[in-house]
Amino acid sequence: MSIWDVDGKKPLTHREDDGLPYGISRQFSQFVAGMMQLSRELAPFIAPFINSYKRYASLSWAPVNVVWGRDNRTTGFRLVGHGPSLHVENRFPGGDMNAYLTYAAAIGAGLYGMEHGIDLQPEFKGNGYIAKGVERMPRALYEAIAALEQSEAAVEIFGQEVVDHYLNAARVEQELYDSVVHDWERERYLERG
Repeated sequence: MSIWDVDGKKPLTHREDDGLPYGISRQFSQFVAGMMQLSRELAPFIAPFINSYKRYASLSWAPVNVVWGRDNRTTGFRLVGHGPSLHVENRFPGGDMNAYLTYAAAIGAGLYGMEHGIDLQPEFKGNGYIAKGVERMPRALYEAIAALEQSEAAVEIFGQEVVDHYLNAARVEQELYDSVVHDWERERYLERG
């Protein structure tokens, strides 16, 4: 993702005068910071199913920690390009996401970061899977539900009705999953019984 001027002719991602790493503009740093800050709260919009969270496993080629790095495929946010082509990859969405909801969440979070002047945390250098003392994506849908339930930012971005609708959908998904005895449980506990 990148940000552009209102005419769509000039990228706003790069500005050397702002003094940020890699020439990131202040606006773009806030855009990325917003996406990062709201990653956990907006997780149900980018990872809507039980299985969506099983990909967030260390060393799985899917990120787990909410950190950014320059051309670093182990981080949740990967800064790539140079100068006017500078952009960021949000690596958290999977193939099971709804593109409309995911982009709405990412754009909304980025704009939220700009509107609220959120500062971009320092770049993470190294293996993002083993980052300590940083936010981690929810490990399961029920964790994502809890984060969304507490999110005032989600309501600001989507409105209460939309948040309530997708919370309901996520709760139904979790409740259905919780009500089923799965093959793994049968195999695991029958052999131990």
